Amino acid sequence: MPAAKSPIDSATTTQKNGVQSLETGLSVLDILIERREPMMLKDIAQALQMHPAKCHRYLVSLIRKDYAQQLADGRYGLGHRVDALSHRAHCPNNLLERLTLIAHDIKDTLHCGVQIAKWFTEGPIIIQSVEPDSAISIITRVGSRMPLSTSATGQLFASYQSDTVIWPLVMAEWRDHETYDDMAQKRQTFSERCANIRTQGYAMVTGDMLKGINAISMPALISSQASHIDDHSTEKHAPIGLEYAITVIGTNEQLPVHKQHDLVAQIRAIAQRYDVM
Repeated sequence: MPAAKSPIDSATTTQKNGVQSLETGLSVLDILIERREPMMLKDIAQALQMHPAKCHRYLVSLIRKDYAQQLADGRYGLGHRVDALSHRAHCPNNLLERLTLIAHDIKDTLHCGVQIAKWFTEGPIIIQSVEPDSAISIITRVGSRMPLSTSATGQLFASYQSDTVIWPLVMAEWRDHETYDDMAQKRQTFSERCANIRTQGYAMVTGDMLKGINAISMPALISSQASHIDDHSTEKHAPIGLEYAITVIGTNEQLPVHKQHDLVAQIRAIAQRYDVM
């Protein structure tokens, strides 16, 4: 009778053998990454020499974890989480590390959750999150796309992007969740809100996405990049193509509306310690 393997021997064997199903799933993801364009199921399966039914099961799992997505025409492409992870690996000048330090500092000061978002062609996507010190998690996972019309993060980005970029995305959201009969009036109201956000320098929503939860979103800018704008230039009041944002999320008690200006001042003071904002 062969001797039983020790825990160390078993761990070594597992490490050498790996997990075949995981490796197969990653092979499916690798094809999507290599092609960088949506593909039909049959083409993915053919590239991997895999039965389409088996390939489809792996794609379903990748979609559930947001590493892949299925488009309206049935083709499969990369999910939001892949872009977020790719950005984190190539973030210039240690910006993500600095923003993460700010997020932790804000969390410790205001006892709230904090998200870091970056603008992508499909909209703002969460690239980092810091959970609050509470039993209830209110942070959207990394890789999630934030809605432009209802989230503080989305409204902030919408305020700093050009109309040609923003309106097709906003109109797509409204077609899915239409609440106004008069779309022209709805667009006018949203435009006025974006103008106010640019003027005050931050966006705040109160329970728009989750009842009892408020959020404040602010631009994350490197001082050296913003300082070249002349004080008398009108361009500083125009959309500048915001790339990063920090969003603080908390309850009505943590982020009360009547104290929003004081809260914004605290957030800015923290960010300025790291030469951001």
